[in-house]
Amino acid sequence: MREIISTTAAPAAVGPYSQAVRFDNLLFISGQIALDPKTGEVVSGSIETQTERVMENMKAILEASGMTVQNVLKCTCFLKNMEDFARFNSVYGSYFAEVLPARETVEVSRLPKDVLVEISAVCGS
Repeated sequence: MREIISTTAAPAAVGPYSQAVRFDNLLFISGQIALDPKTGEVVSGSIETQTERVMENMKAILEASGMTVQNVLKCTCFLKNMEDFARFNSVYGSYFAEVLPARETVEVSRLPKDVLVEISAVCGS
């Protein structure tokens, strides 16, 4: 059974996609960027600031689905500049306790709205 997950605590989709889709016990979170959910505007600043906003957006979607970051099985992380990896990683890692998800991180030439980071996730209950 497919269920669309949507919350005003995370930014509205800026295209033809859902914030997240639940299928059975899996949750697929669409790529989140550093958008303020209240204004819909990009949160400017450092990779740390943008990563924190992305993670908070993901947490809001997880909460709307009845899950937490401990349900995250895998993340795909896109960075505009791989030289930001260590700084990105310190913020990203602070959101996960002992149960770390699988992950890949790749550098891309450009991200939506010229943000520095985008993260999508697959979660399970």
